[in-house]
Amino acid sequence: MRDDLTGIRYPWEEAPAEGEAIEVAKGVLWIRLPLPMALDHVNIYALDEGDGWTVIDTGFSSKRCKDIWRGLMETGPLAGKPVTRLICTHHHPDHIGLAGWFQSEYGAELWMTRTAWLMGRMLQLDEQAVPTQETLKFYRSCGMDEEVFRQRVSERPFNFSDVVDPMPVGYKRIKEGDIVEIGGRSWDVRIGNGHAPEHATFWSRDDNLVLSGDQILPSISSNIGVYATEPDADPVGEWLESCERLAKFGRPDHLVLGGHKLPFTGLQLRMKQLADNHYGALDRLLEHLDTPKTGGECFLPIFKRHIGGSAYGLALVEAIAHLNHLYHVGKVTRTAREGGAWLWQRKG
Repeated sequence: MRDDLTGIRYPWEEAPAEGEAIEVAKGVLWIRLPLPMALDHVNIYALDEGDGWTVIDTGFSSKRCKDIWRGLMETGPLAGKPVTRLICTHHHPDHIGLAGWFQSEYGAELWMTRTAWLMGRMLQLDEQAVPTQETLKFYRSCGMDEEVFRQRVSERPFNFSDVVDPMPVGYKRIKEGDIVEIGGRSWDVRIGNGHAPEHATFWSRDDNLVLSGDQILPSISSNIGVYATEPDADPVGEWLESCERLAKFGRPDHLVLGGHKLPFTGLQLRMKQLADNHYGALDRLLEHLDTPKTGGECFLPIFKRHIGGSAYGLALVEAIAHLNHLYHVGKVTRTAREGGAWLWQRKG
């Protein structure tokens, strides 16, 4: 299948059914697990080690996902050999949710980047019944819609512990420039940033495979957000740098195995699209800031549509990410108005 508008090609038109797998290369199985959200799935890859399996990412911690995993390992495509190693591309809960479960229940070894492991374990331990004062102050600084703010003040926020099993102490660190052996292949570890700090991608030296996590996805762009933990961060700048750097390693024959959607070819083109998407949003946003605006007033130029409902929070943190980038590169100013919201304006 080909998307004629982009030149991106999809060798498989359909994803594997629940509890099943598709072999995308020798000894490499593509598995899909459900997510209870608009993006309703995460892709998992299992690589044959001869006497066991290395699994890339895990899905949420939920009864349904655990039941699917048990079926895969007991009677399904992974039956007959244990999962001996987990490699998690980044710290988001759909990718590490069951890492601790695999460690505790099955004795699997966990490999991650240092920042990803520290972020994941810290957030899993940081359970909150109501938003912290720092979070509420951050929401105010973003210019969050008043009705949304009033709702969030008293409700229990999303906690990693809702969907991430406890993570025991101990992991093996991977880092930029490492060469790791997975499934009978040697892979270069290349680190991306922006969507998640120190996000690991893996590039096979022996064939055309790239395990990209959420750093390189087809048809959708990974969320890039700023949060109360680091309110002045510039993840858009980190994303653009990563796109430019990683694109240089791309080849026309690369088969990209991402964390969502379908495996695809056309890596270099897709990297350009992923960067251009944000360059375009930044240009439109800068025009929009001819008069002072809050972050909550910047959805339309960035996303080309109004956003509400369950998507509002992700849109807000991505709007702040774009505003922060323009601020860091010196194209806008910001001043605090009464009530604490930043007002952003293009420099004259």
